[in-house]
Amino acid sequence: MVRAKLVLRSATPEGEGKRLRFDTQYDSTIPEDQRFQKATPTGFAELVVDNPAAIAKFEENKAYYVDFTPAD
Repeated sequence: MVRAKLVLRSATPEGEGKRLRFDTQYDSTIPEDQRFQKATPTGFAELVVDNPAAIAKFEENKAYYVDFTPAD
């Protein structure tokens, strides 16, 4: 597994759902963020989500962990 820490920068309407744009951005005063910054200095993920219950769980400008695990 590989873990990333991303911040939800925008949630814009897209059809019946929302387009969620996550970016890497770290606080240089937080040791954990310093480690993430070294490993992934730049990047983004963008998803269109059509599930209102899932959309409600996200807040703009809040950080989220994203885990990448092979789907064998």
